[in-house]
Amino acid sequence: MKKKILIAALIIFSFKSFAQTKINAQEISKHINDSVTICEKVSGGRYFEKPQITLLNLGGTYPSQLFTIVIKGADRDKFKFKPEEALKDKTVCVTGRVTEHAGKPQIVITDPKQLASQE
Repeated sequence: MKKKILIAALIIFSFKSFAQTKINAQEISKHINDSVTICEKVSGGRYFEKPQITLLNLGGTYPSQLFTIVIKGADRDKFKFKPEEALKDKTVCVTGRVTEHAGKPQIVITDPKQLASQE
């Protein structure tokens, strides 16, 4: 009986740890290190060849954006389009862990499945 309870508890806690919290873009700075899903309009973006990095600004233009989606190096090759061009002015939902860079929230994505266009 104790074994069944332990297994059930492990399953419940496993689901909770993988669950994504859907948040409002204005609340993102309160969720540093949390895994979230957030939907917002892409205000602009840019691809830098060196270092290979794509930055998508959401909720405002740089440097006043609410947060940035970051796609590094070879992860960009996983997309069938140029994210900074194809997603400009579109509302997207992104899922991932919120981190911070230079005082601004960001979500680094490694898979196109983490990003879904709403338009």
